[in-house]
Amino acid sequence: MSKTSLICGSLAFDKIMQYHGRFGETLLADQLHRVNVSFLVPTLRTEYGGCAANIAHNLAMLGGDPLIMATIGQDGGEYLERFKKAGIATGAIRVIEHAYTAQCFVTADLDNNQINAFHPGAMQFSHENNVADHGELRVAIIAPDGRDGMLKHARDCAAQGLPFVFDPGQQLPMFNGEELLAFIEQATYLACNDYEFEMVMDRTGLGLEDIATRLDALVITRSEDGSDIYAGGEHHKIPAVPASAVVDPTGCGDAYRAGLLFGIANDLDWPTTGRLASLLGSIKIAHQGGQNHRFTAQEIADRFETAFGYRY
Repeated sequence: MSKTSLICGSLAFDKIMQYHGRFGETLLADQLHRVNVSFLVPTLRTEYGGCAANIAHNLAMLGGDPLIMATIGQDGGEYLERFKKAGIATGAIRVIEHAYTAQCFVTADLDNNQINAFHPGAMQFSHENNVADHGELRVAIIAPDGRDGMLKHARDCAAQGLPFVFDPGQQLPMFNGEELLAFIEQATYLACNDYEFEMVMDRTGLGLEDIATRLDALVITRSEDGSDIYAGGEHHKIPAVPASAVVDPTGCGDAYRAGLLFGIANDLDWPTTGRLASLLGSIKIAHQGGQNHRFTAQEIADRFETAFGYRY
């Protein structure tokens, strides 16, 4: 059986700028209806981002077989080269020549308040990709992406009989209750953080047990409180793994989801899968950006045994 994991989601560049003052000292509360300000940002860095890329980065280092299905813009050549150097297949990435790659522009002040602007760019054309074009697959994930693409790829997976994880993430507010119910009926697994899951319940009118019984597994992450996996009528409480440092939470959820995909593709049990996912999240949070951490599959296996007392 194939162990390839299809990763449907966004590819993006994150432009991170640091303002060495405080927004509150420049933005006047009684003048917000006519803002015209400029912030000097002496520092700027570009991070490779996007949920699909972050997940694939972690899964490849685990020894998994990720296949990214996404859209990238005319400016995405360096990203494609980065994937090739990492041994990540790029054949399912569609280049949209008349668009730019999705980009998030983040300006932070000294108090870590942020003003963000997001340009979806090529991500808006993700629905032009087809799941059926990519051969034998073990599992898929529908991660945050263009709205039309997420809806289409869920239908594609269901039509192909391909088990998939529905991971709505920051795109969750785009879907109404009826659409979320359809996702849940089509999906094999649902992965949300605790806040997102409250929104899912509110919009669908379903409780936790109602949702869990419609899925092979419901996964709810709870930051430093670990995570919960409801599968086969059982509740598995997954402990958080203490991080060596708390530097940047960006991409921690994506690292966790890479662990889920690896466990599913390799038929690991849910407690082991959840613990592996938790370990990946703790490693990621100690590094800036979503893809700047490095490890080998052997190093992860060793760290897993140290943390949990057995090998997966």
